[in-house]
Amino acid sequence: MIEVSPTPSVPATAGGLGDPLVSTLFHSEQGGHEQVVLCQDQASGLKAVIALHSTALGPALGGTRFHAYADAADSEQAAVLDALNLARGMSYKNALAGLDHGGGKAVIIGDPEQIKTEALLRAYGRFVASLGGRYVTACDVGTYVQDMDVVAQECRWTTGRSPANGGAGDSSVLTAFGVFQGMRASAQRLWGAPTLHGRTVGVAGVGKVGHHLVEHLLEDGARVVITDVREESVRRVLAAHPEVGVAAGTEELVRAEELDVYAPCALGGALDAETVSALTAKAVCGAANNQLAHPGVEKDLAERGILYAPDYVVNSGGVIQVADELHGFDFARAKAKAAKIFDTTVEIFDRAEADGVPPVVAADRLAEQRMGR
Repeated sequence: MIEVSPTPSVPATAGGLGDPLVSTLFHSEQGGHEQVVLCQDQASGLKAVIALHSTALGPALGGTRFHAYADAADSEQAAVLDALNLARGMSYKNALAGLDHGGGKAVIIGDPEQIKTEALLRAYGRFVASLGGRYVTACDVGTYVQDMDVVAQECRWTTGRSPANGGAGDSSVLTAFGVFQGMRASAQRLWGAPTLHGRTVGVAGVGKVGHHLVEHLLEDGARVVITDVREESVRRVLAAHPEVGVAAGTEELVRAEELDVYAPCALGGALDAETVSALTAKAVCGAANNQLAHPGVEKDLAERGILYAPDYVVNSGGVIQVADELHGFDFARAKAKAAKIFDTTVEIFDRAEADGVPPVVAADRLAEQRMGR
């Protein structure tokens, strides 16, 4: 069901809702979604998209992204497509994480540093509440624990709240832990031992998740090189760990000599044909969602002998954390579940080898088996 809220009388061609989008919803690989809701609150300036891909395993669970899409020719169209892709990824992620949840995602359109207000977040919370529990929201790029506390004032189907408000706090902690488990599994597959000790890891994006990942890597004895478009994020890491190397940008990082593992931890689309052809790393394992920029990239990686740990497998620690919050959060219990990402990643590598397919294909098959697709 496609809903346009709160003005269902708007023509289908308005605001970027032309034939290409309808075709995407119903006829493309990005489609197959149960419900897409467009939300607008003129008083607060809210424009948002909520996409529910599947509720086959339970209520859809996924974060709220707050992003401007300033580089896109049509920001609203770009936001809808992003929400669709992210929601589909959440269905597969939640299935492989062993959660009784389907996949959903929301996008609030705009620069959070410019338009984020309490009124806007509360308006968004009311739209989530209107879904009656079919969608459970949490933090994502551009939203934080304090934002979820505000959303929760209007909607009880909100996770990622602060401990003071009955929540689990920052989900990036276990997201980074899970990525590290996936990286350990990659190391075991490539070098025979589940450790990054003595290896060089390049981390692109050291924001909410990336800087925690750096901590795990350094504790494991890895050499770390970082890059980030935000200078303050780089400075924060260097202030704590001056031994960390810095690359001028992502292009320099992927071409760095003696790079063993590349970890994309910013926005999606990090792996395209050009990037893959330039990669010096022997493995890719990072926190970013939707890392493969287009179909076929997974084959390019395999042909170059680069081991790819599927993003939606290894970055599921955060959703494991927020899902646990719905049952009364226990950090030790959630961390134990996130530790199993190591085993799941190993299983995917084994199945990929046995079936003669890239790891992402093996991961899809396992997820679809659980979803009954």
